[in-house]
Amino acid sequence: MPEQESELTLSPEASAALAEAAAQEETTAEAATEGEEGEPVSRAEFDQLKAERDQLLDRLARLQAEFENARKRAERDQVANRDYAVGNVVEKFLPVMDHFELALKSSASADQLRSGVELIVKQMEDVLRQLLVTPIPTEGEAFDPHLHEALGTVERPDLPDHHIAEEIRRGYKLRDRLLRPSLVRIASNPQQKSE
Repeated sequence: MPEQESELTLSPEASAALAEAAAQEETTAEAATEGEEGEPVSRAEFDQLKAERDQLLDRLARLQAEFENARKRAERDQVANRDYAVGNVVEKFLPVMDHFELALKSSASADQLRSGVELIVKQMEDVLRQLLVTPIPTEGEAFDPHLHEALGTVERPDLPDHHIAEEIRRGYKLRDRLLRPSLVRIASNPQQKSE
């Protein structure tokens, strides 16, 4: 199987480092003919060290290019995965949109239109359930500031104090993650306060 040559793209820093290394090569060649203590270094040793240095620089440049290519590939994959996930969600809502459009084109009576919209809402709830989105329970439940947002209080002797009397807007969770809190009115029970 023929080996594919990998695409190499060097960052400006790597290109500058390689250019600097090449420029210093001539200076190093003159200085390297003498050892640290003035001992002469053979041309063979110098050539071997130079070859090792060139191999290391080449390896460094290739590793940096591979890292940069892997980073770019990961970014492309992340965008593709996000687009795929959004596409799957949108695909589930398209039948709901179709039914809304049919309802708008309908010349049915108000009662028939209302029952049709109720069926569409049920269909939408089914889609949300498939996506693991669940409504937050409200009426009659104890007020939880992590799940509910209070819009005010209502005097209700039939409910315990600090329980939800009315849901204004439904809240939803995706598994255990809060998507939006429920907007509610809280019961204020004067009988419980006086006790």
